[in-house]
Amino acid sequence: MNIGNTGDFLALINATLNATSAIALVTGFVFIRRKVVDRHRRAMLTAVGASALFLVFYVIRMLLTGTHEFAGEGLARIVYLSILFSHMTLAVLVLPFILRILWLARNDRFADHKKLARYVFPVWAYVSVTGLVVYLLLYQIYGYA
Repeated sequence: MNIGNTGDFLALINATLNATSAIALVTGFVFIRRKVVDRHRRAMLTAVGASALFLVFYVIRMLLTGTHEFAGEGLARIVYLSILFSHMTLAVLVLPFILRILWLARNDRFADHKKLARYVFPVWAYVSVTGLVVYLLLYQIYGYA
């Protein structure tokens, strides 16, 4: 397997990790709404783990292959770049809030955890879903240049 194939494989792993994170986030949301706290905790730790692994594999892929140019043109390119920009910006901005939510839960400050999670959850879910969309657009639908 050459570097390009390795990078493509890591991109697939990252897409899978983003999908895993999104599913775990929604599952955790459903469990907490049903007041099944132990399953909520497991689902959210799965989301955190998937997101953390994503970050590790993303950095490795970037070091190996760098960025890829989007092959689409016109409106497709505008849509792709809009999704990519919002995904990247929100991914960076949401990280400290995710860490804060984890800290609040770990320290049994559930009222504060709940208040902050109302805002962080949709952003984190958006980042996870758009990560998968970016992969699909870049690698599957348009291929890359």
